[in-house]
Amino acid sequence: MPSALPLGDPAPADGLLPPATADGASDRDFCVYVHIPFCAVRCGYCDFNTYTAHELGSGSSQDTYAAAASAELEFGAGVLRSSGLPDREVSTVFFGGGTPTLLPAGDLAAVLHTIRTTWGLLDGAEVTTEANPESVTQASLATLAEAGFTRVSFGMQSAVPHVLKTLDRTHRPSRVGQAVQWARDAGLDVSVDLIYGTPGESVDDWRTSLETALSYEPDHISAYALIIEEGTRLAARIRRGEVPDIDDDDHADKYLLAEEMLTAAGFSWYEVSNWSRSEATRCRHNVAYWKGADWWGAGPGAHSHVGGLRWWNVKHPAAYQQRIDGGISPAAGRETPDEQARLLERTMLLTRIVDGLPTGELPATGRQAVAGLIADGLVDGAAAVRGTIVPTLRGRLLADTIVRRLLGF
Repeated sequence: MPSALPLGDPAPADGLLPPATADGASDRDFCVYVHIPFCAVRCGYCDFNTYTAHELGSGSSQDTYAAAASAELEFGAGVLRSSGLPDREVSTVFFGGGTPTLLPAGDLAAVLHTIRTTWGLLDGAEVTTEANPESVTQASLATLAEAGFTRVSFGMQSAVPHVLKTLDRTHRPSRVGQAVQWARDAGLDVSVDLIYGTPGESVDDWRTSLETALSYEPDHISAYALIIEEGTRLAARIRRGEVPDIDDDDHADKYLLAEEMLTAAGFSWYEVSNWSRSEATRCRHNVAYWKGADWWGAGPGAHSHVGGLRWWNVKHPAAYQQRIDGGISPAAGRETPDEQARLLERTMLLTRIVDGLPTGELPATGRQAVAGLIADGLVDGAAAVRGTIVPTLRGRLLADTIVRRLLGF
């Protein structure tokens, strides 16, 4: 089942935010995340808050979900206004899941229309949806582009059938190229997501996946190391000895291969797991997360962040629908991290990106640790001289080590 929500303070039924959340808001970007919690099949490695049709039960429906998400977004606009937040147009929108494109393209377009009429979209706003290659058609992608979507991120994961089978992925490898071409024809930017380190995946398998992804000429590639989450079907298979466990050295070898091949193909890393053809084709929505922007997250289990306050919605679509129908906040809990927690999070996030962490944000002990990190080949020396902590290639492999040494634990 999906992972548990964090602990926190109770969230008020009216959703109102503390006055301090408005401080400096005009200087922060505002983004929207829409969680679509539906999947045709639950992948064996996934612990996201997603549900197949037979898991939904009564009280929720894919057919009415777009209306429920739109109602939350309208509710959210009222909450921000009543809490003293300034009106801000949305700079990025991201539909994630789950499989957003299990919903009809018209439903996704309707939710985007709500965002546009409720808050407004900045000129040039980035609007992304994730998609399973099997869940789109040429017509559906054209509809999304016409509605204002600018970008689609396809869950390719691998080009090798036995790797896809281990992951319980159901799409045909050949379908990815076709879906990419349809997206291109519609005028959408394209990203493909890959996973490396699947049990039984050889280095040659991973090379094949990289070569295949590059052959589609996407604008952006994400490559994530497989993490085995407790409670997933894949974790149970490993525990029973049906498939081998993952291996850190194998992950490192495959990461280095990805960096080599993607760089040779004209891509540049901008976050440990993300490469783009240019700065213009980075995922601006994810960059906003990493840099601490404000965002409203709509949908079951979605998380939001405004002015340092974080909150998260109830998990199950039926509970979510009930709250939306009742006109109350779907938030299950919220928290305001203390200064130490904020420093830890900001250090963890900014030391993973090419823009880096300003050294001035570190405590004195952290600034003193920089020279040793440079000497150990973990931090770029030239960037540090300019006042920014940027990991080297070796540092990307040992990102946790950088954080521990900068913060002294």
